[in-house]
Amino acid sequence: MTPPFDAITEAKPRSISVQEIVDAKSETLALRLLTPEVELDRQASDPDVSSPGLALAGYMARVPSGRMWVFGETEMTFLATLSEETASERLARLCSFAVPALFVSKGQTVPAWFLKVCASAGVPVLLSGRTTKDVYQRLKPFLESALAPQTNLHGSLADVYGVGLLFVGESGVGKSECVLDLVERGHRLVADDLVVVSRRGNDVLIGRGHELQRHHMEIRGIGIIDIPTLFGVRAFRQQKRVEVVVHLELWDQERSYSRTGLEEDRVEILGVELPRVTVPLNPGKNITVISEVVAMTHLLRYAGVHSAEVFNNRIRDRMKPIREYLEEDYE
Repeated sequence: MTPPFDAITEAKPRSISVQEIVDAKSETLALRLLTPEVELDRQASDPDVSSPGLALAGYMARVPSGRMWVFGETEMTFLATLSEETASERLARLCSFAVPALFVSKGQTVPAWFLKVCASAGVPVLLSGRTTKDVYQRLKPFLESALAPQTNLHGSLADVYGVGLLFVGESGVGKSECVLDLVERGHRLVADDLVVVSRRGNDVLIGRGHELQRHHMEIRGIGIIDIPTLFGVRAFRQQKRVEVVVHLELWDQERSYSRTGLEEDRVEILGVELPRVTVPLNPGKNITVISEVVAMTHLLRYAGVHSAEVFNNRIRDRMKPIREYLEEDYE
């Protein structure tokens, strides 16, 4: 595997404020702030939310710092079995782990001592009218997306036959022109010039354009063009999984390029390995058709068909009798 190409920048730690969470999920989670005296500028960087579980029972050795907690009916009824002093002490200890916010589900009644402890620690309490299950199902995917590792790449991303091709190369090599030709042939633009890539899970990279740039492209000699206006709304999509990196470069007589496809070059982006195809450019080469072939080849390999290996095995099988004859020739 080759090292990451120069266009990749290091992913920076991401965070989101409680105010941004409230703005985004207030309606879907039916949120209501129970501690209006507490500021909502606390930052959350942990995409996971969970039940405080054993922490409420007094076991704090495994409590992660910076996590938000959801208090369902089970947690609230358990606290009600404790004395107010004991419950307040355990909740205060939980809030000492840099908790950005606490969520209480099912529109439950929250006792005054609970709100007092959280307000003293500067932790906002958000009451949701949804069930505990709904809070998890709606909040966790939002946080995973908002806090996913992210980086910016210089290149162009297109959806070709359902395969996300990320075109990279030196400035002016023809990345945008190639993608424009693909759009004219019925494929779709995702992002041009600046591609924002985020990692979902362990091995999925999602690419999209900058929110200000969106569906615009810069074509040297023409300027800025609007793809949906020129080619229709079907010529553009908001985001796409990045699956193959296509490196465009000017033909170098001194360099050896792959002729069979048996050797697989790979590149790493945000810790995820992707196949990389290097395409040398010279006058007259139809890079658009080559890009379509790259996409179709990737689909075939995904289906378990490796054309280069099939051809190589066929040649080996044909040469087997000759090889055996030569091995037995002792003269």
